[in-house]
Amino acid sequence: MSGTTAAALLEQARASGARGDVAGQMTAVDRVLAAQPQNAAALLMKADILTKQGDLRGAVAFYAAVTRQRAAGNSGVSDQDFERARGVLDRFAHEFEDHIRAELAAQGFSGANLPARFSRALDILVGKKRAYQQQPRHLFVPELAPVQFFERKDFPFLDRVEAAFGAIRAELEHVIATATGFEPYVKAAANRPPSTQRGLVGNEAWSAFFLIKDGEVTPGGEQCPATLEALSEAPVARIPNHSPLVLFSKLAGGAHIPPHTGMINTRLICHLPLIAPPGCHFRVGNELRTWEEGKAWVFDDTIEHEAWNNSGQERTILLFDIWRPDLSADEREAFSALCVAIEKYSPIQDWH
Repeated sequence: MSGTTAAALLEQARASGARGDVAGQMTAVDRVLAAQPQNAAALLMKADILTKQGDLRGAVAFYAAVTRQRAAGNSGVSDQDFERARGVLDRFAHEFEDHIRAELAAQGFSGANLPARFSRALDILVGKKRAYQQQPRHLFVPELAPVQFFERKDFPFLDRVEAAFGAIRAELEHVIATATGFEPYVKAAANRPPSTQRGLVGNEAWSAFFLIKDGEVTPGGEQCPATLEALSEAPVARIPNHSPLVLFSKLAGGAHIPPHTGMINTRLICHLPLIAPPGCHFRVGNELRTWEEGKAWVFDDTIEHEAWNNSGQERTILLFDIWRPDLSADEREAFSALCVAIEKYSPIQDWH
């Protein structure tokens, strides 16, 4: 169908609507959409027709299609009509959520009575949150739950790590005072195409002092025996030439680490905040948290995450990786062997 024919049919549809001939209007609009499913003007007109007919759910589907076409850069509706479509979607979302929550409350499911996982699912259903998935950049293992932040109580080894906070922080302060070993956390590889990785490569605002790197204790790590001792009970991910990874991660005041994902979903990342001035925040998926000195957490870095330091001071954490607890010992050995095999064929770049 040519653009001229589509325009003529839409004009015919408008005329039919003005005469009160809804059936004729719908027929003309459907002819356009059959030939041009992405015609924003036709999508909007069908949404309006369905609204008048009382089919709000159907109308919402077409209003949503209008906004998607606008987001994709396809024109065809005015700014005023686009805002009207968005307004309908917002109104429907609020009405739908109010209805669902009222119905659940009538059955005793509200507030503190909502299980945490159910509450998150409900937020996704009503459009308040996104359904984030794992997006590892190197190796994806299926059937591992995409949990953003894990429950702290499920990692008792962190008790020992947190108890050593004072000693670990003292070693960090000694490093800061005496060493120049901090380097950009992500470095460019000469044998790979140039990439900024969304501003991460070579960015000194996000720097690292490695205690264990590529699975081996560094000279820097030898300066921090209390820190390494505190990790002696941690189920660190052991993969030859790559892991464990233990470092002090420093983020300069005012810096932002843009959204990104990690390499492999067989491991989790632990943070122990050591220097965390107010205004330092961390997002994994839908959840935004604030670092608190001495309070550790565990997250899946293959889910999109980012960090902000909105203070005027440096923020520094102890960062290390561990095996996922839902991997068996045999699976851990197998995946370690797999990485060794890959490495023998071609070195894996940018592991962290």
